[in-house]
Amino acid sequence: MKNPLAKTILAAVGFWLALAVHAQQKYILEPDRVFDGEQLHSGWVVVVTGDKITAAGAPSQLNLPPDATTLKLPGCTLLPGLIEGHSHLLLHPYNETPWDDQVLKESDALRVARATVHAEKTLRAGFTTVRDLGSEGAGYADVGLKQAINQNIIPGPRMLVAGRAIVATGSYGPKGFDTDFTVMLGAEQADGSNLIQVVRDQIGKGADIVKVYADYRWGLKGETQPTFSVEELKLIVETAKSSGRPVVAHASTAEGMRRAVLAGVETIEHGDDGTPEVFRLMKEKGVALCPTLAAGASIAQYRGWKKDSQPEPERLVQKRQTFQDALKAGVVILAGGDVGVFAHGQNAYELELMVAYGMNPLDVLRSATSINAKAFHLDKEVGKIKENLKADILVVAGDPSKNISDLRQVKWVMKDGVLYE
Repeated sequence: MKNPLAKTILAAVGFWLALAVHAQQKYILEPDRVFDGEQLHSGWVVVVTGDKITAAGAPSQLNLPPDATTLKLPGCTLLPGLIEGHSHLLLHPYNETPWDDQVLKESDALRVARATVHAEKTLRAGFTTVRDLGSEGAGYADVGLKQAINQNIIPGPRMLVAGRAIVATGSYGPKGFDTDFTVMLGAEQADGSNLIQVVRDQIGKGADIVKVYADYRWGLKGETQPTFSVEELKLIVETAKSSGRPVVAHASTAEGMRRAVLAGVETIEHGDDGTPEVFRLMKEKGVALCPTLAAGASIAQYRGWKKDSQPEPERLVQKRQTFQDALKAGVVILAGGDVGVFAHGQNAYELELMVAYGMNPLDVLRSATSINAKAFHLDKEVGKIKENLKADILVVAGDPSKNISDLRQVKWVMKDGVLYE
C-alpha cells in the first residue's frame, strides 16, 4: 500500500488509534481486476468510506468522492475478504503438540495467548471471517476471543463460534486412561433428552453455532461409527433452530452423514467416506459440504508421507474421489480446512487442494467468499464487493482466478475499512 500517512499512524500510535483514524478514511482502490464474489471484472474501482463499501464498478459509471485517497494497485487482484469455513483458533499443529496433550496439559491461559497470535495471522493472510468449530477442551475461550476482537482489544477476523461442541457419552477423547479417573474431554457429553438442556446451555454461554459429532472413532476395533440416533440429532436441530442458530455436524461415515442430513443440519464437516447416494441426499436437502481437505493431507504428512516424492496414501486417494463425487452430485462446497490441524495463516492450503482435487479456481474463490457467506447467514454483511456491505477486502499480487496460489501474495488486507499491511 502506498499510503505514508497510514504507515506513520500505524507505527507511531498503534493499533487502537489506527482504528479511529481509518474509520474516517475514504479510499478509491484501483487494482488491475476485481473479483466481486461471483465474477471477475477488469477496469473496476472500489470506493470505501469508513467501514463500508460505498461503490464498485467502472469509474465512468460512478460518482467518485473528490476527497478520497486513491490507492493504485497495479498487477493486483482485489477480492472480498476470504471466509474460513472450519477453524480452531485454540489449536495448533499436531506435529508440534499432539491433540491429547493440547487438551490435557496446556492451560486455557496458554492456549488463549497462542490463539491471539493465530487470530492475527489468519487476518493478515486475508481471511477476515472465520467459523470456529469448537474450543477443543478450552471451554468457552472462543467466545472470549471473539469478544476481544469485537472490542478492538486484539486484531483478528470476525468470528462465529461453537463453544464446546457436543459428543455422545463415551465416544470422544482423550481416551486410554484408568477408568477411575475423570478425564477432561475435548467437547461436552450429552444424550437423549439431556441434549435439549446442553444445547440451551451452550447457546446461553455464547455459542453462535451448535456443533455435533454425528460419528467418531469408537467402533469395536476403533473404527469410526455413528454416535447419535436420528431422533437425538433432531432434538439438537430443533432446539438450536428455535433460537435462530444452525447446527453443523462432524461426520465422515456415510451413515453418520445420512443421519445428520435427515435430522436437518446445515453443513457436514469432512464427509470423508461419503457415497454418491449420500451426496445426492445432501443435494436434495440443501446441506452443504465443508470437505477439510488440508487436514487430511497434513495429518498424512505428520505420519511420514512425503507429498513431493511419494504417491498419495490410499486415504487421500479416497478423499479425492469422494470430493469429486460431491461435485458431480451438485452439493454446495464450502471452503474450510480444519485449520489448527495445520498452521494458522496457511489457510490458503485448503483452497489450493480444492483446485488440485478438481474444482475450477473461480469456483473455489466463490466458495471462499459469497458461497461461504450465504451458507453462514452472513451475506448481508460480507462475501461480496458490493455497495453497503462491510469493507472486508483482500488485495493480492497476480490473478488467483488463474493461479489459486496467488492468494498467498498478500499486499494488504482491510477489515471493516481498517488496513492491515
